[in-house]
Amino acid sequence: MIVAAAIVPHSPLLAPTVGKEHREKLAQTVQALGEVEQALYLAKPDTIVMISPHAPLYPDSFSGNVAPAFKAGLKEFGDHGTVVNAKANFLILDHIHRHMRDHGVPFTMSSSEELDYGFTVPLLHLTKNLQNWQLVPLAISMLDGQAHYKFGQELKNVIHAENNRVAIIASADLSHHANAMSPEGIRPEGEAFDKFMREKALSLDGPGLLSADANMLEKAGQSGYRPIVILAGCLEGMNVKPKELGYEAPFGVGLMTVRYDLA
Repeated sequence: MIVAAAIVPHSPLLAPTVGKEHREKLAQTVQALGEVEQALYLAKPDTIVMISPHAPLYPDSFSGNVAPAFKAGLKEFGDHGTVVNAKANFLILDHIHRHMRDHGVPFTMSSSEELDYGFTVPLLHLTKNLQNWQLVPLAISMLDGQAHYKFGQELKNVIHAENNRVAIIASADLSHHANAMSPEGIRPEGEAFDKFMREKALSLDGPGLLSADANMLEKAGQSGYRPIVILAGCLEGMNVKPKELGYEAPFGVGLMTVRYDLA
């Protein structure tokens, strides 16, 4: 069963060894991640199902990583010392694989011990006090929003049938063109995307999310839309209370943190 859910950003600057002095400008997000970490600790999930937009993906299929053990690191940012170790929940991964196959949702399995920073940064913040947890790392695809929403709906059906206490986490940065501080430059689509996603994340408006303008999604330079759509599908019909814990973009990338309290 689902016992916790959240949207969290994954900017490498949120890692102490990478962000260093820049983390002072991310104080709101660091605090928000601390609130999600506390909520997870109280919910005591056995398993974290996390969706990263930066995991190796298949254009026409969703995927799960089934390595025996995971090492989430930050080598690509010059940090060879930071590692979050995690064990896989093979049983849930197998159930997801079988269920998706039986319900016509394209899903495949990969196997890699190395996890990308889309997993590493959230796990660094969210698992500080958790004990005996396992991980189910999932990847998006290049399919459309409707396919991602359906994947989320079917993912919920799998998890509801499990005895495990499961937390669903969407690892998602918003636009990389959110304001004039962006190294890639400000774009009106970036501002529009962040406003749109903040509204839809709080309303969990599935049809609204799927109505997103394709031009806006492309030009916003974002990595958060698909993971958030999956999460929205997963929470469809559930009694949840969304709370935006933080939004800021001091370096031009929209960082949103939302916690979903389950009744």
